[in-house]
Amino acid sequence: MKKILLFGMFGFAAVLSAFAPSRHLNSLSASSPDQATNWTLDKPHTNVKFSVSHLVISDVDGKFKSFDGTMTNTKPDFSDAKINFSADVSSISTDNDQRDTHLKSDDFFNAAKFPQIKFESTSFVPLGNNKYTLVGNLTIRDVTKAVTFDVKYGGTVNMYGTHIGFKATTTINRFDYNLKFSATTESGGMVVGKDVDITLNVDFKKS
Repeated sequence: MKKILLFGMFGFAAVLSAFAPSRHLNSLSASSPDQATNWTLDKPHTNVKFSVSHLVISDVDGKFKSFDGTMTNTKPDFSDAKINFSADVSSISTDNDQRDTHLKSDDFFNAAKFPQIKFESTSFVPLGNNKYTLVGNLTIRDVTKAVTFDVKYGGTVNMYGTHIGFKATTTINRFDYNLKFSATTESGGMVVGKDVDITLNVDFKKS
């Protein structure tokens, strides 16, 4: 499989602002530098998608329809942000009921025994030019491993509250998480690829 996104853990379409981030980051700082700012997902404007190769020759895209997430920061550049994200395995959708049922089985996620995918951040490092590196622990089934997301900050907008947008991408090897289905084609290629691309488009709303 090409890679899932599963935060955002951890995407993470987000509400992206047309305003330059540098004009808005300072406005997000609290009156006290130690005062935390809390954010929750604006779920109608957030999505969690993945992509995986099928029969070597094409890709299958999917998403999780049910998810939740929070972020807390004290610094206006988000460099101390703590991010938590979860997705409900039973909400997986690839627009094919038979395939979705298979993905929920023990060949893959075993939704009955392991109902959630979870992400908890350990660092969120600004790289400049609105780019970040997000590192954290991703739990699928009963396996927890460190993953790294490439993150792009989309901006901040003050409309119906204060919103910030991020796009996060990563790639995981599904076999690292015991997503063990390993059928092969006649030529020896994998029916479902090992690499899963994950993309999260995230809109956080200030609490």
